[in-house]
This record gives sequence, C-alpha cells and structure tokens, in this order.
Amino acid sequence: MSTPKVPPGETPPAEGSTGSAHIERADGGLWEHPGAFLVLIVIGALMIAAFFIARIWGW
Repeated sequence: MSTPKVPPGETPPAEGSTGSAHIERADGGLWEHPGAFLVLIVIGALMIAAFFIARIWGW
C-alpha cells in the first residue's frame, strides 16, 4: 500500500508526538492540596467557638 497522504500544514503522526512533551513535576505534597488547609482551619475555628460556648454555659 502507499503512504497515506498528509494534508499540508499538518505534522505526520510519527513526528511531533506530544506524549513526552512536558516533564512531570514532583508531587508538591500538602501544598498542592488546599482543601487540607481549609479543613484544618475550619476544625480549629470550631474548637475555639466550642471553647467560648462552653465558657458561656459555665463549664
């Protein structure tokens, strides 16, 4: 069979593959998960609020 025709201006499939075009960054750990910080802040705020509510009720 003959080689398939490639329209002008397009790169043939064998060339210019984007499969390895970008180097993957290392996992940033906790810094890439802002939801974890949000949970910690909410839990801390609830604990402080519970402390003051307990003080108001006389505990």
